[in-house]
Formats: sequence, structure tokens, C-alpha cells
Amino acid sequence: MSSLSAKIQDVFNEPACDKNRGKDAKARKQGCAKPLTPGAAAGGCAFDGAKIVLQPITDVAHLVHGPLACEGNSWDNRGSASSGPTLWRTSFTTDLAALDIVMGQGERKLFKAIREIKQAHAPPAIFVYSTCVTALIGDDIEAVCKRAGEKFGLAVVPVNAPGLAGSKNLGNKLAGEALLEHVIGTVEPDDAGPHDINILGEFNLSGEFWLVKPLLDRLGIRVRACIPGDARYIDVASAHRARAAMMVCSTALINLARKMEERWDIPFFEGSFYGITDTSEALRNIAELLVRKGADRQILDRTETLIAQEEAIAWKKLEAYRPRLQGKRVLLNTGGVKSWSVVHALTEIGIEIVGTSVKKSTLEDKERIKQILKDDNHMFEQMPARDLYAMLSEQKADIMLSGGRTQFIALKAKTPWLDINQERQHAYAGYDGMVELVRQIDLAIHNPIWHQVREPAPWDCQADVKDELPGTRSEAATLHAAEEFAGPTAGDFGEC
Repeated sequence: MSSLSAKIQDVFNEPACDKNRGKDAKARKQGCAKPLTPGAAAGGCAFDGAKIVLQPITDVAHLVHGPLACEGNSWDNRGSASSGPTLWRTSFTTDLAALDIVMGQGERKLFKAIREIKQAHAPPAIFVYSTCVTALIGDDIEAVCKRAGEKFGLAVVPVNAPGLAGSKNLGNKLAGEALLEHVIGTVEPDDAGPHDINILGEFNLSGEFWLVKPLLDRLGIRVRACIPGDARYIDVASAHRARAAMMVCSTALINLARKMEERWDIPFFEGSFYGITDTSEALRNIAELLVRKGADRQILDRTETLIAQEEAIAWKKLEAYRPRLQGKRVLLNTGGVKSWSVVHALTEIGIEIVGTSVKKSTLEDKERIKQILKDDNHMFEQMPARDLYAMLSEQKADIMLSGGRTQFIALKAKTPWLDINQERQHAYAGYDGMVELVRQIDLAIHNPIWHQVREPAPWDCQADVKDELPGTRSEAATLHAAEEFAGPTAGDFGEC
């Protein structure tokens, strides 16, 4: 645990983190730890954060060393997509039981599990995840992984990020540290070129990076490694030979981007592929970084030509939605890069943003939002469920964009809702992704179901009926009431 503590302190002392830079030396040493609250694990622990970052490496076996519930809770918890291998979707766990813990069989059971995976699947690497239980009983997964790697002749990577270490975001960064220490730089590619880049913090949710990669291919830009979305182990291992990098989600892997720049001179910038303007700006920044690293300047002209073509096509498609969405009000309850990139994307077609969450946003993210909205009042750190419901039920927003955990607030308020977080079913990146996002918003807002659910119920439209005790109504009165009530018609309810 001493090595883990040292690594956590190193992560807390991240100089590229804007929150860290704003602290004095004493506060910086305390890190970003916050007291846990009941139910906090639902938002993700450090183990969960590490698994999120590494599991989309698709040809790797991901082995969870701990009780079965840890793997059951973390398996496939994001909608990342693979263009090839499916091993990452196979669940591997040592499934430690009480007797294993009491008898001290954890490390032996881990070694045996690594051997079985090697024999059955022969993956290029096995990632072994520590959990709270194995950290507390003192299993040395690093020693077991080193011995197993020597014995079986493959990379066995220890991911020392037990849940008790801290939050999900800390786990993201500890996963980046595991890649730096054990994976990146271990393979030398024989085809390195002047147009190789890395994309960091892109998870290929619903396959949305596949809407962006063709654009880079047309420019002659090769993605050496997309970490972690649809990645292969050998690509990640050779990522140190890229010429430039783009950081999509800085709150997750800023330490990875900075240290790769320090060790291998790979400059990076933070950008977004959400929205037409931001996608174009990201392509320009990639081309400019490559030119700074020695690429031919003709790539700048090719980039501008591509941008002009794709923007013209996208705007033409979006014009059909502008009259239907002009002035519509959106409440955005998300965070991170989406807190500003989606805001920018929606305002481009005339949609009004009535509020956006900045819970996981950096200072740079917040500054971008201020420039776009020109009003700090539209930004909120975290809005309680009660306030969200009040805002929606009072019809201050026409639709809410958020993750699955707050969808029922919108549904209870009879307000359209669209999933924009990791569980989403549609890809929203790039030019085509922006068109799809607007199309889904239009479908949600104009779905006729909302008009129907907001109408009063049929039984609320009839005359009040006095409560009567059973048996007090006479037989004649009952027959008279039955004759008068011949059954409601559709027209009866329409006049309510």
C-alpha cells in the first residue's frame, strides 16, 4: 500500500491539473480526496474508474482479482464499441470467497487464473485489477504479475487501483499511470511516420470515433493509438512514437498526456469532436501540431479543403431542423468536455441553453462556457433532484440532456429526455454525429407522446362523485345511474 500511496500523491500533485495549480503547497499535498457519502460508490470508485479507462482495449484479457461482485458491477459499464476483437467483453475474475481470504489463497488463485487465461485465449496481455478486499488482505499483485509474465511469456499488467483508494476520477488517472509504467514504450513500431497521432480520453462510445477516423484518414493522418477506445495492445504499447496528441477528456487522463509530452516530446492540445465548429477546430489543431513536428505544410491546405466540404454538407442537413428547433430550451445535466462542447454545438443552430452542469469540468471548460453563454447564471456545479424536477415541471426547459441516472426526473416531470452520457445508443461525434444529435433532439421534443401524457386523465375530467359507504345506495338509484352512464367517448374527454 505504500507504493500506492506514493502514486496517489504523485497523481494529486499533477501540475497540468487546473484545480491543483490553484492550491497552495499545503492544500496540494492533501490531494483531491473528499469524505465519502452513503451511496457514493454508485458514482464509481477508483477500481471502477480504472476499469472504465482500460477495458476498451479490446484484445486484452481483463482479470479482476477480488470477489465476484466487483466484476459483476464493472463489466461492460460503458457503451464502447470494437471493430474486431471481443475478448474484452469476456468476464474474468478470481472470484475470491471467504475461505480463500481466510486461508490466504488469493495470490495462488490469481496465478492460476492467469495461467488458465493464457492457455485458453492466448491474449497479447492480461490486465490484473486490484480490489478493496485484495488490497486490505495485502495480496501483492505486482509480484504475482511479474512472476506470471516471466513464466508464461506475455505482458501481465498490474492495475493497482482498489476502490478504497478514492473516486472514479482518481481511478482514471491510476489507470493512466499503469499504462505509462508497464505498457507504453514497450514495443518499437517499424512504420512510424510524420503524420502519426494519439487520441487520448476517447472511449468510442456507440462507435462514435468511427465517424471521426475517416476524416483523419482522408487527410493522411494515422491514429497510432486511440486510448482507450477500440484500442489494441500493440498500438498502445507503441504510442510513444506518435508526433502529436489530442486530449478529449482532460479530467480523466491529463497526467498521461503531460508525461508523454515530457518523456517522448509529444505535444498535445485539448479539443472536442462534438459540434461542427469544434470538430473543424480540432482538425486544424491536429494539422498545425503535426506541421510543428516536421510534417509537410500541404496538410494545412488539405485540412481546410476538407473542412469546407464537410461543413457545407452538415449545415445543409441541419437547415431542415432549424425552424423546428429555433428557440427551444435545453437543460444540459452532464459534465467534462460535454459541458462546453455540446453547448457550443447546440447554440450553433439556435437552441437556447437554460443551464449546464460543470461538475466534472476544468477551469478551461468553464471559461469556454462563459464565452459561449455570456452568463454565469446558466452554470451549476450540481443541481439537486428536487430543483431539477421543479425546473422541468415548470416547463423552463423543453428537453433535458443527461445521463441515465437522472432520466426519471425528466420523465416524472413529463419532459422529453435524451441520453448523452456513456449509455447512449447513438453516436454524436464529428459532422455526421452533430446532425444525428440534432435529429434525436427533434424526435424527442416533437414526439406526440408528450402531448398525450400532459393531458388530464379521463377520470379527472368527470363530475365529482360523492363518497358513499357500501350498501347505502338504493337499488333504484343504482339502476338510474347505470342508465345515465352509457360510457365515455373520445369527444367527452377532449373538452376537459
